[in-house]
Amino acid sequence: MHEEMLAARPVSCPYCGTPFELLVDGSQGSHSTWEDCPCCCAPIQVSVEVAEPEGSVQAVTLARDDDVL
Repeated sequence: MHEEMLAARPVSCPYCGTPFELLVDGSQGSHSTWEDCPCCCAPIQVSVEVAEPEGSVQAVTLARDDDVL
């Protein structure tokens, strides 16, 4: 992980609606991962879209585990 590639993104939990800041690593390219809500501990799928080749984060999408196919 490259610290200069970390971007703090304001997001809200898709379960309880609690707002929080999520650190997103653009050096990994576009990817999906799972994070737990810091309030209700529900599993959140995080999808990150990264522009190539500069590695800037274009979009961050959060989804509930029951929304993921």
